[in-house]
Amino acid sequence: DSIEELVKNVDAVLMEDNDARRHVAQARKVLAAGKPLYIEKPMTLSARDAMELFALAKKHKTAVMSASGARFGKEMQAVRNGKIGRVLSAEMYGAATLEPTNPELFWYGVHGVESLFTVLGPGIETVTRKSSAKGAIVSEGRWADGRIGIFREGNRNAGKAVGEKGESTTAGRWDGYRPLVQAIVTFFQTGVSPVPERETIEIMAFMEADVLSKARGGQPVKISEIMKPAGR
Repeated sequence: DSIEELVKNVDAVLMEDNDARRHVAQARKVLAAGKPLYIEKPMTLSARDAMELFALAKKHKTAVMSASGARFGKEMQAVRNGKIGRVLSAEMYGAATLEPTNPELFWYGVHGVESLFTVLGPGIETVTRKSSAKGAIVSEGRWADGRIGIFREGNRNAGKAVGEKGESTTAGRWDGYRPLVQAIVTFFQTGVSPVPERETIEIMAFMEADVLSKARGGQPVKISEIMKPAGR
């Protein structure tokens, strides 16, 4: 009947609540009990909250993981592991439907944003909200080393990544939930998340910056504006 009672009877927890506004309060109880925790996307609604949960996991000698299933597609992982060399730029397409509980890209655009980080890695510097001729969401990220990652709202998961040794036109392909579930099981067994902490935090910061950029009429927002108040 409660999370407090639940954690006494299980080895690990999957938090599948779709309303990310509740994630932090729920996760605190699980992590305080020392249980490894998987959190349904998005992990939190801010970089600051994500940092808090990672810190709590360390304090209580456990681990926390959050990821989109899009990350674990076969081609996505091949690109991440060097199939086309160092990725220089990427464009990912996917649904970006909006929902009141999770603002802007936090609800569904998170899949496309996480796909960008899967192939480009961390190091995001600025985010700019744009829009297509038809009014679809376009969010452009510029990495500190000059690389560019663009998320475009579309009807299907797709993507393209350009690397030093070639390109992949199927990097954003969706391979279903099985690869994600396999990754979660391995995480529970090992206590090691396949997604680096920094990467998860920067994904939250990217989407925060996108919200700010939209509010400012499409002005670029520096990630440092998000990170410094959050303590990083």
